[in-house]
Amino acid sequence: MEKGTNTRFVVSTRNGEPKALYEFYARRGEAENWIKDFKLHVKADRLSCHRFVANQFRLLLHAAAYWLMDALRRKLIERGSRRMQLDTLRLDLIKIGGRVRELMTKVRLHLASGHPGQSLWHALSGAFGGAHE
Repeated sequence: MEKGTNTRFVVSTRNGEPKALYEFYARRGEAENWIKDFKLHVKADRLSCHRFVANQFRLLLHAAAYWLMDALRRKLIERGSRRMQLDTLRLDLIKIGGRVRELMTKVRLHLASGHPGQSLWHALSGAFGGAHE
């Protein structure tokens, strides 16, 4: 690899070239991470209504929340931030206190000066073409 040797071990009953086997299991692991993000971090496993339509709508809202959080995560990665799990992103970016001021032409978000997710907000502001003060 570019940074040196990175030895990996895979125990499997499948036959094939070592690199192809590793890539197969790596892709499988990535899909399991997506499922974990969806179920644990967006709470998409909570379908406790008695009616099918209500559960279907709830699942649709969870999917929209996942899409939005993943889009924010991808924008942050484009701006040079490290890749985060969705729960880390939610805690650092969304689950915070602040003051929202609606002006005639814009919305201002006032956060505490010592807020730990401040750099993420600045990166997103630049990613979407906004100015931050």
